[in-house]
Amino acid sequence: MGTRTFPRWAIPLIDLGFCLVALAAAYELRFNFSVPRHEVSLLLPALPVYIAVRLISFRIAGIQRVMVRHTNTEDARRIFLTVLAGSAFLALLNVGRYLFLDHTYLLPFSILIIDAMGALIAMIAARIAFKLLYLRSRGSGKEEQHVVIYGAGEAGLITKRTLEREGSARYRVDAFVDDDPKKAGKRLEGALVLPTTQLTERLARGDIAQVIIAIMSPDPEARRQVVDACVLAKVPVLSIPPVSDWINGQLSSGQLRQVRIEDLLGRAEIRLDDAQLQARFAGRRVLVTGAAGSIGGELVRQLIALDVGKLFLVDIAESPLYDLEMELAQHHERLEPIIADVRDRDRMEQVFAAHGPEVVFHAAAYKHVPLMEAQPREAVRTNVGGTSTVTDLAVEHGVAEFVLISTDKAVNPTSVMGASKRIAELYVAARAADPAVRTRFVTTRFGNVLGSSGSVIPLFRHQIAAGGPVTVTHPEVTRFFMTIPEACRLVIEAATMGQGGEIYVFDMGHPVRIADLAERMIRLSGREPHREIVIAYTGLRPGEKLYEELLAAQENTRPTHHPRILIGQVRAPDAAAPVEIQALVAAATTEGPADIVARMKRLVPEYHSRNSVYANLDAPSGTGEEAGGAEAEDRQ
Repeated sequence: MGTRTFPRWAIPLIDLGFCLVALAAAYELRFNFSVPRHEVSLLLPALPVYIAVRLISFRIAGIQRVMVRHTNTEDARRIFLTVLAGSAFLALLNVGRYLFLDHTYLLPFSILIIDAMGALIAMIAARIAFKLLYLRSRGSGKEEQHVVIYGAGEAGLITKRTLEREGSARYRVDAFVDDDPKKAGKRLEGALVLPTTQLTERLARGDIAQVIIAIMSPDPEARRQVVDACVLAKVPVLSIPPVSDWINGQLSSGQLRQVRIEDLLGRAEIRLDDAQLQARFAGRRVLVTGAAGSIGGELVRQLIALDVGKLFLVDIAESPLYDLEMELAQHHERLEPIIADVRDRDRMEQVFAAHGPEVVFHAAAYKHVPLMEAQPREAVRTNVGGTSTVTDLAVEHGVAEFVLISTDKAVNPTSVMGASKRIAELYVAARAADPAVRTRFVTTRFGNVLGSSGSVIPLFRHQIAAGGPVTVTHPEVTRFFMTIPEACRLVIEAATMGQGGEIYVFDMGHPVRIADLAERMIRLSGREPHREIVIAYTGLRPGEKLYEELLAAQENTRPTHHPRILIGQVRAPDAAAPVEIQALVAAATTEGPADIVARMKRLVPEYHSRNSVYANLDAPSGTGEEAGGAEAEDRQ
């Protein structure tokens, strides 16, 4: 069926044949199947004019260029307008002949009306019949797959038509499922619309091969319920991509993808006042450190959408920075990639002096807990030294706003990485507290982001594909999760708030037990946890917590105008903190790991190592391992 069934020139001739049959039927109906001889004699000289008008109207409308086997409502509209225009022109000829020639009509008006209706019905019905025959012939010999579509809206209808038009298998859409009670019980192109509550019952019959989520912005909780029902019934779940990813604005069956765990952990879309944000950032020069990373890259994408004047992308990683530049090539006039190390003060001085940024987002950091536990020198040099360097240069060069991207691991830190980020927060807070400093400093804290390079989800996905085992550190370990776009939107919103010196804490929702996450991912892959794929518990790694927090015990919060952003009221840094922090950075190049960590513990008294060789540096009365265990029991 890859070639044309007949040549293009034949299509208008066949349509003309339908019109002539409709014209004959119109005469028979008008005269009760007994057409007078004089009417036939009047018709014969008018017939060439009728044929010419129909053929010319078909040519102008481009009827011959339409692929009959893919006829849709747009093609039916075109045929309707074409036939209507042709009949209207014939009616005008009637009027002209009557007024200016011999007071007779070319064709009776009643005939024109009946003929137009008959021609429309014949031409559209023939195309529908041909399309059905084409679809049946494509699906012959193939096993029919029964499908349920979640979403009885425009996207669901497009998905149904796509499945009927394409695919390597013959699809049959058995039903739609929708949350709207007004749609329940109705039919959409022949398929019954069921309420979501009946999905489990429909899946229980055992004949559904796939469920497809076809809603542009589904409610996260409703989507989770649909996926959970499908997982229990062991039915694969697919979803359609965003409209922006459709090829040439059209959905294809090859674009349907498996539902991923990231889709289920996401929450309702954050709605911000984009006009206000655009007014804040439009035309400004913005510098992003760590621009090639997960958070930095998404910040860049969202800042471009806010119409910033110039974006300076600073990163030490050459290849990822190049990839980001190529991805955003259409915005090249606003982007300037810069290879630079935030630890290199001379190089960063050149960057600030040459480009004069007005806003700085500092996202460059080392973030892997076990790696930094083994290399505290590098954690201090980058997370503390890099932050102090960029902070000082922002002050010296008159940067108006500075945003530090921090982490929930800075709260009651149990790792070198968490402690280094808390010290970075202290340094920024100390500079913000200086009355001589005009730069407005803001710190943002959030937990793990889905899809980042350090996320556990890519690891689990790889392990599942390899047949297991899936490795989880502890049966009770829990983490907060947030999508990268969600986190970055909140960072940008927080950047516009406050007077400076605040630590903004994001509402991370409910924590997720990692063992439950692993089980869910295994089930989404179509396999059974513990039976087909083993989950192996490997023990907490050095520096890891069982439970992560967004605020320390002695801290509390106050609300902002955004319900998902809170202001953390944290311990103010000591007056001597900046000097001690700079001494720590200097010591990172000369002293051993134990001495470096000891300095960090003096700066952050709440830092107590967990599962670490540095636990012996904690004071005996500290809340180390034992206190951590008690805290875990309380939280359970």
